[in-house]
Amino acid sequence: MPIQPVNHARKTESEALSEDDLELIHALQMAPRVTWQEAAVILQARPATLAARWRRIQSEGLAWITSYRAGDPNEMNLAFVDVDCAPGQVMGVAEALSSIPEVQTVELPAGHHDCMLTVFTETLSDYSKRVAPAILAIPGVVRIQTTLGSRLHQAGHSWRLAALDPKKAAAFAALATSGPVDAPLTQGCWDLLPLLAHDGRATAAQMAKELGRSASAVQRQLSRVLASGTVSLRCDVAQAAVGFPVTCTWYARVPPGEHQAAAAAVRSLRSVRLAASTTGQSNFLVTMWLRSVAEVMTAELALQERVPGIDLRESMVMLRMTKRMGMLIGPDTRALGRAELLWEARPGADGVV
Repeated sequence: MPIQPVNHARKTESEALSEDDLELIHALQMAPRVTWQEAAVILQARPATLAARWRRIQSEGLAWITSYRAGDPNEMNLAFVDVDCAPGQVMGVAEALSSIPEVQTVELPAGHHDCMLTVFTETLSDYSKRVAPAILAIPGVVRIQTTLGSRLHQAGHSWRLAALDPKKAAAFAALATSGPVDAPLTQGCWDLLPLLAHDGRATAAQMAKELGRSASAVQRQLSRVLASGTVSLRCDVAQAAVGFPVTCTWYARVPPGEHQAAAAAVRSLRSVRLAASTTGQSNFLVTMWLRSVAEVMTAELALQERVPGIDLRESMVMLRMTKRMGMLIGPDTRALGRAELLWEARPGADGVV
């Protein structure tokens, strides 16, 4: 799918979301499929008002809910790939990279490399024999450098807006505490997964119409899918619209044996989107969403204070993101639409950044 600038805006980014909108998004980050009736009780609003508000937010690309195949991300091959491009070829390469399902995230950093990718594959062999050659075969790609994730400590699906007060947040958290149960899935159940990936709040009636089935049958299948723990739901946001337009990633080195402590310390920083142990001379990677480039130095000081001995070797501020966890992203950070799904054909894991 071509990467096209889309003019969503009828307001400035600072005006795009009201406080009520931010509360609703935070609520859906915690309980993505909460009913409007349940949410209305907590947010003290009418269900119809909340439904209309979400339709507007979603249609303007300001927030969206998708689903991912659940599973242990440490059992998958996670690769962070730096890509160097021929002069003048960066956007064409980024567009081609975004069409590769295993390439979940495509970012354009200010630094020594032209693109930075987050790639999921089932195995290291799958990456080395199929995906890496596909990346190198893209016209305009000069070279790639791969760093492998050895352990994922923090991922983007757990990042929260912090718009709700503690009482409301606790109420939504309580609605999302049910764990997976033993519910074997039939083929009819599996057919729902791509539809949930496109819209994590898709109703049984909507899916029944898409699949040509009865709503009652799809409701039973949907309940089984959601109870099985097969999918993980994620509510994501246009970062500029929520006041965090700057993404910065650090390649760092942490002393051996200190990774778990470093991960725990990093998780205490609300701006952190990603923390992972990696292979290579730099063995720890951290990504944050920040309010301005000026906050990069403040963030570095916070990392050094929270993680004694951390060596911040390289920082990269992202000039643009064209794909985030399968969603094509416009220059204003709003969603353009879903790219081809990785796990329509292959198993996956919950989202990273």
